[in-house]
Amino acid sequence: MTTHAVHLADGSSLPLTTEAAVLHGAGDLRIEENPLKTLGPNDVLVEMRSGGICGSDMHYFADGRNGTNVLRQPTVLGHEGAGVVIAAGEAATVAAGTAVVIEPALPCRSCPTCLSGRYNLCPAGTCFGSPPTDGLFARHVVVPEAALHVLPESVPAEIGAAIEPLAVAVWAVERAQVQAGHRVLITGAGPIGLLVAQVAASRGASEIVVTDVNDDRLAVAARFGATRTINTSVTALDLKDMDRLIECSGNTRALADGILTLAPAARATVVGQARPTVDGIPLGFLQRFEIDLVSAFRYANAFPTAIQLASSGVVDLRSIITATFPLANAATALTAPVTDPTNLKVLITY
Repeated sequence: MTTHAVHLADGSSLPLTTEAAVLHGAGDLRIEENPLKTLGPNDVLVEMRSGGICGSDMHYFADGRNGTNVLRQPTVLGHEGAGVVIAAGEAATVAAGTAVVIEPALPCRSCPTCLSGRYNLCPAGTCFGSPPTDGLFARHVVVPEAALHVLPESVPAEIGAAIEPLAVAVWAVERAQVQAGHRVLITGAGPIGLLVAQVAASRGASEIVVTDVNDDRLAVAARFGATRTINTSVTALDLKDMDRLIECSGNTRALADGILTLAPAARATVVGQARPTVDGIPLGFLQRFEIDLVSAFRYANAFPTAIQLASSGVVDLRSIITATFPLANAATALTAPVTDPTNLKVLITY
């Protein structure tokens, strides 16, 4: 099936191009008319409604790289996205008009890692918005139907992009093995840390301590899940015998200090993007008390839980959305969390 063989409900032909935010180099984001991929039998055409700005998008825009991945050709940014299906390939089953959120990771689905269920670790996997794979900051995108999750009416597509970071939080809490009664330390009160706090509360954590150096973000944490907040730029981390550490800041010192608050047989989970190598981790302390140090990368099978938590109101997605920008102002959106430190989750709306 080709784009010329499919028509929309109003009888018009499918668009062959779409407006998109294309990164050409550090600080060089251009709104361009890009060709759309041909609609295959298992693909769907999604008209986007919202796209979320992630730290990785900000790094690509600021530096032309994110960690070890370097921008080498013009690429459409964005991996957090939701919209409405407007056309489907002949083998796809989703109906036009269905609101969906897009799971951006594209695993091979056939290697031993994928078949084990850990498709987030697929060695051959790609991800929308991770150069050179074009992303979701576009008015229309063609994606495999397998990447879609249907949104209930209680989660409108206009904020549906925030499901993706919630899935990150769900997976982080799963990897941390948070259980009822646990005392949990969350370092970093950015969007992920704030969502982790809400998910941990839904698991029955008895105490949730959130740290950051930004009082505005800590105030949000206090409203949504945290039983205590600590600004570590002015107050010492005077904790001990915590059951779980979930590190969401990417700050080496936060990880090292957080580990030292843990009880014997506790568990520390690294969620914030880690540096290639890290000095100062108290390995002897970890070994002496058999504290597990694990990591979390994206998510596996976490979107259904994330959607349920948002749909039921257990997690308040709107609590982290602080600004919206049109696609034409995507470059401004990518710097908004830096120019205004009170910003949390910034969305592009269409």
